[in-house]
Amino acid sequence: MTAPLLGDLMPWSVAPLRLGRGWISAPDAASLTARWDTLIRATGAEREALFRPTRSRTPRSAVAALPGQPTGTGRFAREAGRCPPPVRIGHGPFDERYLIPDHRLIDAARPELWRVADEYQLFAVEQGFVPGAAGPALLVGALLPDGRSPAGRPGRIRPLFRRPGGAEPNLTPGLAPLLSARLGHGITPRGLLDWAVAVARPSARGCVVPLTADPDLWATGAELGALLTGVQLRGAHGGERPRLPGGRRPYVRAAPPGWPTTIRYDSEDETLHLGDGRISPVPAGAWDFQVGGVRMIETWFERRAGRPEPGTLEAIGPRLWPREWTSELLELITVLALLAGLRPRQRELGRALDEGPQIGAEELRAAGALPVPGWARRPASVLDHHEEGPDGQFALL
Repeated sequence: MTAPLLGDLMPWSVAPLRLGRGWISAPDAASLTARWDTLIRATGAEREALFRPTRSRTPRSAVAALPGQPTGTGRFAREAGRCPPPVRIGHGPFDERYLIPDHRLIDAARPELWRVADEYQLFAVEQGFVPGAAGPALLVGALLPDGRSPAGRPGRIRPLFRRPGGAEPNLTPGLAPLLSARLGHGITPRGLLDWAVAVARPSARGCVVPLTADPDLWATGAELGALLTGVQLRGAHGGERPRLPGGRRPYVRAAPPGWPTTIRYDSEDETLHLGDGRISPVPAGAWDFQVGGVRMIETWFERRAGRPEPGTLEAIGPRLWPREWTSELLELITVLALLAGLRPRQRELGRALDEGPQIGAEELRAAGALPVPGWARRPASVLDHHEEGPDGQFALL
């Protein structure tokens, strides 16, 4: 029996963002404002060099505004205003950072994602496939994600809803009624996503989502998936911020002085060392947590500890390690520790799924749910949505 792909269940997907220049994104918002101001003060060839032109974007590119963002649409070469308020985005698995939401600066911003990014939306992000590598195949978040993959070929971004306001689920037509009748449960879009988060498996052909035909197993998997999703959402959508039991919560035992450049983990006393700084207890499951075979805590640290080339806009940043970054690291440790603690239940669910009855792609085809109609793989039209086009023109989408 062939298990369906996530693309058979959530057909509309978007490629990862392609920023084109590193200086428009940073772990803190203040750095982005300072970089913008430096660029605006520059003129002529200096501004051109700092901008870092590509084939997709130069200071003279004519570009429409990003949906929902109050940014200019005149040629950037003539820009003299203030930096647009940076927005928080998901940066690869389990990281977050700020982005200047100006379409004139982003090579491929994927406007169709910005149109549906609101307080109702969830984004499922397939992870790059690395044969034999440890880590989840599917992650979920409430922030608009850039889709960056730490290893392997980047996957796809699949919004849960095709329209703003939580309207029109991004599910294959007829799938939810079919599963509801087959399992005796009212299958909701969120419930299906929770199931996928719990059971998704990586493969060279894409993210595979086996479907059980056992109603009790479905309930068990959806419940587990809701826990996994809730941890990853970090309090978004009215949920609770992730917390470990009191005796296991990580604390800063010694704040990182200056600018730490090294990171190491002591498994004996469960201590994470950032230079001369110390955080403990850090469960081994959090330190060892990988996506695509890459340790998440090490990756998070390396993205911040490295010093960019002097004279570039990327080099404009904090002089000392910000206290806020340490707070973010504590939350990351908590998230990874909680997810690692749920892995035994995921493995048990996977074994029960393999041993029990399944609903394969063949049954979905026989019932008319597959193949997916072409329109379901394309973004929905937003007929009542005005957006500013290049140089102040307006377009009706």
